[in-house]
Amino acid sequence: CPLESGENWSGSLIVASLTGAFGSSFLYGYNLSVVNAPAVYIKKFYNETWERRYGFSMDESTLTLLWSITVSIFAIGGLVGAIIVTPIVKFFGRKCTLLLNNVFAVAAAILMSLSQVAGSFEMLILGRIIMGVDAGISLSALPMYLSEISPKEIRGSLGQVTAIFICVGVFMGQVLGLPEIFGTVRISVAALIQVVILPFLPESPRYLLLEKHNTSKAEKAFQTFLGKEDVSQEVEEVLAESRVQRNTKLVSVLQLLRTRAVRWQVITVVVTMGCYQLCGLNAIWYYTNNIFSEAGINRETIPYVTLSTGAVETLAAVSSGLVIERLGRRPLLIGGFGLMIVFFAVLTVSLTLQNNVSWLPYLSIFCILAIIASFCIGPGGIPFVLTGEFFQQSQRPAAFMVAGTVNWLSNFAVGLLFPFIQSGLQTYCFLVFAAICFAGATYLFFVLPETKNKTLNEISLAFAKRNKVSLEMQEMNHYHEERKSSAEQESNFTSSVDNGETKQAIV
Repeated sequence: CPLESGENWSGSLIVASLTGAFGSSFLYGYNLSVVNAPAVYIKKFYNETWERRYGFSMDESTLTLLWSITVSIFAIGGLVGAIIVTPIVKFFGRKCTLLLNNVFAVAAAILMSLSQVAGSFEMLILGRIIMGVDAGISLSALPMYLSEISPKEIRGSLGQVTAIFICVGVFMGQVLGLPEIFGTVRISVAALIQVVILPFLPESPRYLLLEKHNTSKAEKAFQTFLGKEDVSQEVEEVLAESRVQRNTKLVSVLQLLRTRAVRWQVITVVVTMGCYQLCGLNAIWYYTNNIFSEAGINRETIPYVTLSTGAVETLAAVSSGLVIERLGRRPLLIGGFGLMIVFFAVLTVSLTLQNNVSWLPYLSIFCILAIIASFCIGPGGIPFVLTGEFFQQSQRPAAFMVAGTVNWLSNFAVGLLFPFIQSGLQTYCFLVFAAICFAGATYLFFVLPETKNKTLNEISLAFAKRNKVSLEMQEMNHYHEERKSSAEQESNFTSSVDNGETKQAIV
């Protein structure tokens, strides 16, 4: 519990996490929900633009398809961002990647803000793609940065900052999307805050030490983030990892997928990230108004009910952040999916019978709020935490690329297909998501070990039996790799140390 580990929360660590999240995961959440409230006005804008160009109105099926593309194209941009993030974080570092990423956010805001003035819905769609690129980069770079600057005692709580700010972004998107059609100018405010504050904070100390081989800067970064002068223990923990992998370059995605020692870690990340998107919550964010309308809620009341969903999500995410280090990742993740199964089933019954019982629409509202809270208790943020915990430094960028690719492809599928699933299955559409939650919870129950307060070696050991490889064998493989070209690699390593430092601290 963060309150019990207060000595680990330095001012710099808090500022870094809040600033990074506000300019990154906040924007992701904002763009998930900001298209929902003004959906009617955006569709009207599409129809008017189409009629002005071609002289006739758009038919309903074309409008539905165009709207689905507008919603889901955000995920295509996110996929692009997830694919390109690995070389960017390697070259620029974690912090600089977050800073440079704001260029995409500002460009997207300008395009979407001017689309109505220019009479071009294509500008809005292009802006959504570029905003997706920003989100794809930030949702990989931010968890990577947070996992590398945090002590293991609060790694889970700090990792939940990503989920909390996604929730805050969703809520603000609902609020700011109400009075105006697009409400995109505010994106630049979040980007500006990050650009102003983040440059004054250090780069990830693990990145500085393991990839840049700069011991002095890494020590200063540890001192800043941990709020203490003596960081020898933390430096030694990282150096212990570097002694095993100092001659190992960043692995590619293909190399990661071929590495037997992390096979089940990769599968688990794929499952958790896939379920994170396919469990149905984004469908609720994208089409909340339609769902409430189908539930029989008065149209004038819907915007206020929608605001309650964002508020519930934020409170649940904060609660999860407060208890994750006490309860652990595993019970929160499995429990969250389990509760979603229950409430999806009740929601299906409620929507099916609502025409026969007057109070059932209110039960539908309760179920939607309960589904959102259940999601945020565990599935909403823990997949990002696990991706940072499962892999060593050389594997982490490739692992986040795999996680990001699964995340965004699943996001795109939900955004594009849900209107047609809803149309075809009617009130039974949420049983599809219940089945996905059940499959995810079952897999995690049998496969996922608890990772709270554990080092990388301890987590690897927990997976070693399932991967059919011992931890000792894994280290021996590293040893043989080092021996293969030790003279050449030792020379390269020594020459890479900055400011004339010797390799004494590393060897």
